[in-house]
Amino acid sequence: MTQHRSARAAVFSAGSWGTAVAKILADAGTHVIVHARRDEIADAINTVHRNPGYFPDVELPPALRATTDPAAALHGADYLVLSIPAQSLRTNLAAWTPHIGPDTVIVSLMKGIELGSRERASQVISEVTGVSADRVAVLSGPNLAREIMKGQPAAATVACADEAAARRFQQACHTSYFRPYTSTDVTGCELGGAVKNVIALAVGIASGMGLGDNASAMLITRGLAETTRLAVAMGAHPATLAGLAGLGDLVATCSSPLSRNRTFGTHLGQGLSVEQATAATRQTTEGVKSAEAILALAYAQGVEMPITEVISALLHEKVTLDEAAAALMQRPRKPER
Repeated sequence: MTQHRSARAAVFSAGSWGTAVAKILADAGTHVIVHARRDEIADAINTVHRNPGYFPDVELPPALRATTDPAAALHGADYLVLSIPAQSLRTNLAAWTPHIGPDTVIVSLMKGIELGSRERASQVISEVTGVSADRVAVLSGPNLAREIMKGQPAAATVACADEAAARRFQQACHTSYFRPYTSTDVTGCELGGAVKNVIALAVGIASGMGLGDNASAMLITRGLAETTRLAVAMGAHPATLAGLAGLGDLVATCSSPLSRNRTFGTHLGQGLSVEQATAATRQTTEGVKSAEAILALAYAQGVEMPITEVISALLHEKVTLDEAAAALMQRPRKPER
């Protein structure tokens, strides 16, 4: 990437988090084009500088542009920033790959594990595009899109095997309200982001059942323990899980009513079915799709993940709410390590 001009980023696509990161990048001075699926969204971003599908009340930077043409969005892009549902990544990326430049760094915002392959987003990206690991980065942290759209302070981790690439993207998204840190632990950042969604479902369920703050704190703490076990077994550094992409993201997602995973869990805890909770939440809830894949990863690694196991069983209607709560409380006594 040359240094005499502003960095150029193509953000795919115009959902909640994609829009928020596009705003961050534009505010940081990066030239941004958003790829929107629908003409009316692209037109609104270009003409009235708003995304009516997600943030109709927030004005976007005038320099931020949008298109429905993936080739136009990717033309000359230093960064392809991906914010789409994890389960649709492989299919969509295959269609977009011919338009990706030879030096473009691909940045994943996704926090899910692919069903079937049990692969993290960075692995799917490398597999589909043929791009080497040092050109695939991850942005993860306690980042609730609605707060960021208001310009409220937040921080995140940019992880890439190539530390220099992480630092360049750090510069491209550093604003007065958004502080990115760098890391080379892509595995730890991705697993922290994926598993916390499942733990947030559990916390939401406990809240919906009226089980109290002690139960929520227990689930967050033990959820961090099982996340760390899995991540370390897969080669991550334990310190990553104590940082922004681990504990930070876990606390924000489990604690905030703005979190769609916690909200989905709350609906379940109040007695709604998975289908009813899906309809009520309206947006992609990665934890629902990823729980099964994360549990498969745990089995493959020989790692105990009791919260994930119970949530997966509940989502597949193998246990009731009361049985799920009882299963977590009746586990064998053991020391805390």
